[in-house]
Amino acid sequence: MFVKTDDRVQLYYQTAGDPANPALLLSNSLGTRWQMWQPQLAALTKHFYLISYDSRGHGESDKPAGPYSLTRLGQDALCVLGALGIKKAHFCGISMGGLTGLWLAVYAPERFLKIVVANTAAKIGTKEGWQSRAAAVREQGLAELATSAPQRWFTPGFIRKHAALVEQLTDTLAEQDKEGYAACCDALAEADLRADLSRIQLPLLVIAGSADPVTTVADAEAIVQACPSARLVSLKASHISNLEQPAAFNRALSQFLRS
Repeated sequence: MFVKTDDRVQLYYQTAGDPANPALLLSNSLGTRWQMWQPQLAALTKHFYLISYDSRGHGESDKPAGPYSLTRLGQDALCVLGALGIKKAHFCGISMGGLTGLWLAVYAPERFLKIVVANTAAKIGTKEGWQSRAAAVREQGLAELATSAPQRWFTPGFIRKHAALVEQLTDTLAEQDKEGYAACCDALAEADLRADLSRIQLPLLVIAGSADPVTTVADAEAIVQACPSARLVSLKASHISNLEQPAAFNRALSQFLRS
C-alpha cells in the first residue's frame, strides 16, 4: 500500500493488527526496509495497530533526488498517519528512524502519545563522515558498504549464530537505491537536535545497545540527561537491537507504551 506525501512522493507501508487498538508507527534504520520490524509485528499486534513503512529512498518507496533533510523525514511520518486518518499514535524508530522520532517529539508532539527511539543520538556521527559516505555511495554503489555492515550492526556472536538473517539484511542493503541511500546520508550530515532535547515533554523511552559502536550508550545517556521526560533501557546488543534482542526489545517497548 502507498501513501503520497505533500511533495508527491509515494511511501510504501504495511499494517498489522486491529485498527481499533492504539496505533504504533515504526520507522526503519538507514539501509533497511519495513521488514526489519518482523519480530515486533508478530509480538505486538495483540495490543497495537502496527504501521511500518519504507522511509523515502528505501525499499518500495520513491527515491527522489536528494539531498533529503531530517525535517522532510519527519514530515513523511506525519503524512503516513494523516493518510490513514490517525490523529494520535505511538512511535518507535531505530537509528535514522530514532532521530526522526526525536524530531517528531520536538516539532509535532500533538500527534503522538509516547515515543520510543532506539540506537540513535541527537547528532549521529559527523557532517564530514556522512558527506564522505554519500559521495562514495553515489560513485561506487552500496556493495562494498554492505560487506562491512554486519560488524556495525551486530555483535560477533549474533553474526555467527544467525548467518542467514545477517546475509538477508546485507543483501537488502546492497540492493538499495544508491541515490536514495546517499540522500538520507545528506540528511544525517545536517541533522542536529542536541539543542532541542530539553523541549521534549512527551514520554520518551531511549533504547541503547551496550555493544553499539555507532550510537553508543553515552549518546543515549546524553538524550536522557537533556530530556526531562526520558528514561533509558540498555540491551545486550549492537546497533540493530530490535533484531539482536527481540524479546527484550519487545518487552521494553510494550511495558513503556502500555504503562
